[in-house]
Amino acid sequence: MTRISALQSARASYKPKTPPAFTAGALVDVIEGIPTTAAGDAEKIEKLFPATYGNPEIIFQKSAQAKSGTPLNVGVILSGGQAPGGHNVIAGIYDGVKSIHQGSKVFGFLKGPDGLIKNQLIELTGDIIDAHRNTGGFDMIGSGRTKLEQEEHFIAAQKHCEANGISTLVIIGGDDSNTNACLLAEYFKSRKIAINVIGCPKTIDGDLKNSCIETSFGFDTACRVYSELIGNIERDANSAKKYWHFIKLMGRSASHICLECALQTQPNITIISEEVAAKKMTLSQIVEYMAGIIAARAANGMNFGVALIPEGLIEFIPEVKNLISSLNDLLAREADAFQKITDSNEKVDFVKGKLDGENGKVFNSLPGGIQLQLCLDRDPHGNVQVSLIETEKMLAEMVGKRLKSMDNFKGKFSTQTHFFGYEGRCAAPSNYDADYCYSLGFTAAALANAGRTGYMAVVRNTIKPASEWTAGGVPITMMMNVERRHGEDKPVIRKALTELDGAPFKFFSQNREKWAIETEYVYPGPIQYFGPSEVCDLVSKTLELEQKSN
Repeated sequence: MTRISALQSARASYKPKTPPAFTAGALVDVIEGIPTTAAGDAEKIEKLFPATYGNPEIIFQKSAQAKSGTPLNVGVILSGGQAPGGHNVIAGIYDGVKSIHQGSKVFGFLKGPDGLIKNQLIELTGDIIDAHRNTGGFDMIGSGRTKLEQEEHFIAAQKHCEANGISTLVIIGGDDSNTNACLLAEYFKSRKIAINVIGCPKTIDGDLKNSCIETSFGFDTACRVYSELIGNIERDANSAKKYWHFIKLMGRSASHICLECALQTQPNITIISEEVAAKKMTLSQIVEYMAGIIAARAANGMNFGVALIPEGLIEFIPEVKNLISSLNDLLAREADAFQKITDSNEKVDFVKGKLDGENGKVFNSLPGGIQLQLCLDRDPHGNVQVSLIETEKMLAEMVGKRLKSMDNFKGKFSTQTHFFGYEGRCAAPSNYDADYCYSLGFTAAALANAGRTGYMAVVRNTIKPASEWTAGGVPITMMMNVERRHGEDKPVIRKALTELDGAPFKFFSQNREKWAIETEYVYPGPIQYFGPSEVCDLVSKTLELEQKSN
């Protein structure tokens, strides 16, 4: 028998809060808005999605009269990386379709989209659902990164849904996964295939948000986990008073996690990738900025501190981005000769001999370990795997070297480096994510019952009590534009980067100089699941600042 912790046992009985539309179940009234357009390139998006483009936003309201529903068979797919709350989305779908009709069924495709393609699925019974309520992880059915974008995938999806009597697919994923959900919905509807496709917004990175989606699920919990760890390290730094901690955080495409954790913990240094790109900062300027703060604190007798660094930083530094592009081209062009070299140092020397000008200068400025990582850590397409580059170690070493050359630095500089990533992806969801995800699942069930396709489930007004939340759906095409990827124009959901004129960054920028020199750490502690609402039902600082500024 699998043993569960005392916390999991207690959390199993937690009843997530939902919008008032669902107080009597998912049999709700549908209120339609006006036709929608796209986030950009509207004519191109309409041409690519003629069957699903332009549908109205919808809002659900509690039904004014008693209704009876018919059974629904819904298939569920978890797509991409894990995020806290995924199980509650599935629980919300299950409870939602059962509230429509007790004969409804939910099937989980195993290991993500691959399960749909290969017809690997299980029926999700009440016992399975109950064992996973309010838990982290995606272990109920697993996840995967297969992209549903080829016609052979769509044909397999139709075949396997029809074979199992599934009339609605719910794809729980990030921007790419939901873009693929929209492609699948278009394929089915344009061919009059009676299978609807609904999306749910998931990613701890927080970059799937817009005017329609307040936040992606999992962001709140992951940031609280990281902030607890950062707070613990801050406390240790303030106790030992002898280390600078360089901490890399998840977020390759955007710095939302880094910014949120900074707002929660008030570290001495936080680098925001989008600001680096906007200011066209060089690597040496970033090092100079960090060294300046460290020297200023040392002058006040404080040879310790905490610095937060986003995972994708090096791709936002123009000169390093150019270097990576050149390396990708070089090692693709010289692949045969490069592969024949077995000694790591000789590989680095080979690259040095092929780079010249600015690229050569930047490459030679990097620590030897980073040079080697740039040469060796490559994905199946031959590109640098940026997430594997130890940026935190690179900056710690480069800052240390710069401090040694500074005449005005008389302090001590010792470092500890950390990378927080997987630690936050499968945590037990915070009350916010438990409630939000369950509500998203209920919303997806209502969309399925309303016969909608190509829609994203949305829950709004979530900084208020759940009694004021609203639920509904928006066409996925409404969030899309066309971007150039791998030499082709592709329809994609526009990724949300950190907005430098947004309220969260403005608050951060107004306070960072004080946090840099003073020791004003905040220690959030672990996620609180039980107790007063002001402790347990918090929302992220990002969401609070964004919504209050609107």
